[in-house]
Amino acid sequence: MPISQELRRFGHHLILGISGTTLSDDDKRALHELRPIGVIFFAKNFLDSTPYQIWLESFKDLNSQIREYTERDSMFMTLDHEGGRVIRTPMPITRFPHASLLRSHAREVAKATAVELKSLGVNLSWAPVADVFSHPHNPVIGPRAFGSTPETAAQGACDYYLGLQESGILGCAKHFPGHGDTTKDSHIELPILNLSLEDLRVREFIPFKVLIEIQIPLIMTAHILFPKIDTDVPATLSQTILKTILREELGFEGVVVSDDLDMKAISDMFTKAGTVARSFNAGCDLFIVSRNINSSSIERTYQIAEDFVDSLRKGSLNESLVEAARERIDQLLAVTPQYPVHALDKDILLQHAQLAIASSY
Repeated sequence: MPISQELRRFGHHLILGISGTTLSDDDKRALHELRPIGVIFFAKNFLDSTPYQIWLESFKDLNSQIREYTERDSMFMTLDHEGGRVIRTPMPITRFPHASLLRSHAREVAKATAVELKSLGVNLSWAPVADVFSHPHNPVIGPRAFGSTPETAAQGACDYYLGLQESGILGCAKHFPGHGDTTKDSHIELPILNLSLEDLRVREFIPFKVLIEIQIPLIMTAHILFPKIDTDVPATLSQTILKTILREELGFEGVVVSDDLDMKAISDMFTKAGTVARSFNAGCDLFIVSRNINSSSIERTYQIAEDFVDSLRKGSLNESLVEAARERIDQLLAVTPQYPVHALDKDILLQHAQLAIASSY
């Protein structure tokens, strides 16, 4: 198989970040040669401080170019859009409050959020957060979680996912097996949590179990080391955590997606040969490379893709395992709507603004 086709095989497992509001030469090259199955948008992909119609038209053009260069009609068009401090879009997209404030409004807010995401052509939201905010000094989760107990976190995450689903947006539970008890930010360094498997069962797993029961289609891994469960590698690379626990014990049959491979907690590991194979072998199906945190360079993305190709050639990555991952992705993509970018009516935005105020108290 030619190298270009082998690289595209990895593209079927890749969610890629785009460098700006228009495609750079590197973007065009990666979209054409790797053909990622999806993209992840950030604030840098929207024109800021411009009227709604102008930035929306710019974003519409960006969407069209992405599909043109990937030659894909169906893609995962994704956004990290939780509310609170995790909002990437300009106004007048509604500023809903962070998850901890939503309480009984979670489902209604998610439905409204989904309407707005669809207007941006987005079909997958990297939400809800299913972590339990159990450590008061957690620097990265905090009010992004729906609660500080397993029960409140589970109820809020469940309601939010159902709201997204009802309005036609895919949801993703994050960050398995749980990021709520850390005192370090995995964007900056690798957190270590000395929790036992039983500790996780009585707290961290509970929201994920509820979401699995209502068939949430994706679960995102946490870049955290749990030495009492796997002494060697963080969850994203751990067969014990992703296969034995998530797949076998909890019964998750959907798509497992890595958190961003550019995050400092794990980025250096993915410069080493064989790491992609190890993550596939652990149970990851899909990989996010945001090009947003450490470097916007496309070469790192190619390095990961080439490691995938080398691992297949050497036999350290099994063909059947890759095909099983691809089948899970294909099955999900086949039922994922593709939305055109379009402006929202002022009355809808006004209703959502009023809901945001009501849900803040």
